[in-house]
Amino acid sequence: QVQLVESGGGLVQPGGSLRLSCAASGFTFSNYAMTWVRQAPGKGLEWVSDINGGGSSTYYADSVKGRFTISRDNAKNTLYLQMNSLKPEDTAVYYCAKDRGSWSDAQYDYWGQGTQVTVSS
Repeated sequence: QVQLVESGGGLVQPGGSLRLSCAASGFTFSNYAMTWVRQAPGKGLEWVSDINGGGSSTYYADSVKGRFTISRDNAKNTLYLQMNSLKPEDTAVYYCAKDRGSWSDAQYDYWGQGTQVTVSS
């Protein structure tokens, strides 16, 4: 069965960095685009970034562009999100999600359990 397990969240000071990971299993990882979505306290889901199955194309929300980098290691079935210059407004639960095809169409069929990122001094 498909499993997505995020890790790497935590408490970090403003300006700091974190690297999130999403370990995938139960499907041919390289065949599918993957997406990071976040949910801040009291707010709805916000798309953060996605990457195509081959890893050659990446897309970012304006709110994180230039600070976050999405990547994937298809040999390790793992998705990453490197987050630099973190701001308090980045505080959220971060989810990885599996797209339905090799390019993201914002239609996700599986989600991880989420990992909490808190940016605070």
